[in-house]
Amino acid sequence: MENSDSKELEQNVQPDEAPAEEAAEAEIVDEQSDADEKLAKELAQVKDQLLRTMAEYDNHRKRTAKEKLELRADIICNVVSDFLPVMDNLERALEADCSDENYKQGVQMIYDSFMGVLSKLGVTEIESDGADFDPQLHQAVQRVDDDSVESGKVAKTFAKGYKINDKVIRFAMVAVAN
Repeated sequence: MENSDSKELEQNVQPDEAPAEEAAEAEIVDEQSDADEKLAKELAQVKDQLLRTMAEYDNHRKRTAKEKLELRADIICNVVSDFLPVMDNLERALEADCSDENYKQGVQMIYDSFMGVLSKLGVTEIESDGADFDPQLHQAVQRVDDDSVESGKVAKTFAKGYKINDKVIRFAMVAVAN
């Protein structure tokens, strides 16, 4: 009987212990899956934050590069605008009558080197004589009756205009035909 009692006890013990072990294992699996889900959510948040930070940095880099180019153009405009009266005086000196050709040649060399520096900086002259009047590029200081020039075109240029890229440094001062 002892054999049969011990078998019954073993059978009684095993079924009671099995659900408890399964429940413990299920709790461990549930805890692990909860921890895995929590880690996955944190990882997704960190990835999202990293992507946003990278995009923000890229936008900042592009914005500062654009601002740097604009600032360079503004600085060139400011400096060149201070030198334009000197340029006008050189042009007047070239147009003036002079008996000394060496002197005139020296002024021409200074003018040419000055124009070379301006072209390296991206400064270009605004085309005026015979061009259509454009208020974005020209400043009309006079209207003239000239049969040789079409109406609305520039008849005479009093002061040359200059620009860098699309930004006007100085408007061309012109007379417009009626």
